[in-house]
Amino acid sequence: MVSALFAETLLPGRKHYAPMDAAALERYPILAKIGIFPVEMATARGAAQFLRTSQAILANGGVVWITPQGRFVDSRERPLGFKPGLGALAARTPGVLVVPLAIEYTFWDERLPETLLRFGWPVRLEAGLSTDAASERLESALVETMEELKGAAMRRDASAFRVLLRGGRGTGGVYGIRRRLGGLFTKRPVQVDHTERRESRDGRREP
Repeated sequence: MVSALFAETLLPGRKHYAPMDAAALERYPILAKIGIFPVEMATARGAAQFLRTSQAILANGGVVWITPQGRFVDSRERPLGFKPGLGALAARTPGVLVVPLAIEYTFWDERLPETLLRFGWPVRLEAGLSTDAASERLESALVETMEELKGAAMRRDASAFRVLLRGGRGTGGVYGIRRRLGGLFTKRPVQVDHTERRESRDGRREP
């Protein structure tokens, strides 16, 4: 869903796709309507299927979103342990541009977590690299991007980020309702944010 948000807001002129375990996709068939395509995991046929489909997408100007570890992992895990699919795709697709994207879900000051993202420098691999060499280059680029995002997350400075989508703020539940009702009856403004809002880098008011 994060990549779907990016597709809509940052690259609306491109068609976007992403691989997913075929067995899992059968349980959520609606995802196929937004560009998710099935891949058999841990089989030679699945690997060939992934490469064939992804190369066809790239050849037609599309974007392929890939989670190179192929599983849910903690963002602090090192080494990352890429599956060979991304390296094989990059090594076999001359001129392809790979953009590392780090994602963290972290709690700052609100009751709901922030989704923090950082793009790294694009990587364009030279021709003739092996799958292992390509994977090593791409994993190094993603680690660098993840470390940069980790530092930004620890600084807890919202002005360093551009907000693409804002969620709920302030206290929820009965206490949140009580505060709002209190403000209504006393005619005093209620600050829903837990922290003072300040200017972001593009001049908008952010928490």
